[in-house]
Amino acid sequence: MAAESPRVQTVLGPIAPEALGPTLMHEHLLCDIRPPGKRTPAALGPELALDNVWAINYGTVEGAARNYLLDAPDVATDEVRRMLAAGGRSVVDLSCGGLSPDPAGLVAIARATGAHVVMGCGHYVHDYQDPLNATRTVEDFAEEMVESVTDGAWGTDVRAGIIGEIGCQAPWMPQEQRVMLGAVLAQRQTGAAINVHPGRHPDQPQEVADFIRVKGGRMDRVIISHIDRTVFDDERLRRLADTGCVLEWDLFGQESSYYRLADIDMPNDAVRLRAIRGLIDRGHLAQVLISHDICYRSRLVHWGGHGYGHIFANVVPMMRRRGFSDTEIRAILVDNPRRLLTLV
Repeated sequence: MAAESPRVQTVLGPIAPEALGPTLMHEHLLCDIRPPGKRTPAALGPELALDNVWAINYGTVEGAARNYLLDAPDVATDEVRRMLAAGGRSVVDLSCGGLSPDPAGLVAIARATGAHVVMGCGHYVHDYQDPLNATRTVEDFAEEMVESVTDGAWGTDVRAGIIGEIGCQAPWMPQEQRVMLGAVLAQRQTGAAINVHPGRHPDQPQEVADFIRVKGGRMDRVIISHIDRTVFDDERLRRLADTGCVLEWDLFGQESSYYRLADIDMPNDAVRLRAIRGLIDRGHLAQVLISHDICYRSRLVHWGGHGYGHIFANVVPMMRRRGFSDTEIRAILVDNPRRLLTLV
């Protein structure tokens, strides 16, 4: 029997890898990232407006849970069209279990815009997971993820094209470790890449990478997300890169030092590019991804934010001004995503 042709699995079906073009590897088009205890109408808080969106972003408005709910397909469709106009072509939505994944909604957005949309699968951090996950085995998690890639996810026939973002915390919860091991087993069967949401301790990305390596995962197809809010020193960064995993700076567009989830100074886009430059100069160009990880309303153009087009409209010109070559930019935005999203 002839070997199957290389393919990327989008929510509208398989496409040739060459069709992907410039790709955002870590976004959310439709999701609910409100803490589970705040998912009630009474906890939504104020509507976003010109006179409060800056304060909401800066964390001085209490009870602004509405900001963490992306549930408007018409808004998402307009935002994706803006991304296309800025030069993007494809987007990966990593709204997995616990974040209210919406396969049908992603299909509608892809059809309306013509963008290639790739969907993730698996489960987010422990507190967001279905309580029934506490009784599930590694093999059960693996079977679910394999089915998501081969047949369809979340009770639909819409197939995932990547595993993740698989949620981890620091300290790492046993249930999260079972999900991660299930992801490693599913990777072996499907050839899909794994995207990891690491805990916020600077040593946790290394802990997860070492775990996946020991368990037999393909390190060149493991993406560690959120480097820009987790790893801040060259030694840790280089040690993590030496595992062979892919490092993702995916908070581009967050230009304020304020970060509500940890006591850190969030870097701006220029500092992100400086860290990436150092990694490339060390020979790790094939291990770099960038994205925005938009999961707040206030980061969308509709509510005064930068939107999914920011990297293409603003960051790429900044990269050129800072000496990044066209080859390097293409590797980060086209070649590396294409390699990682091609099922092998």
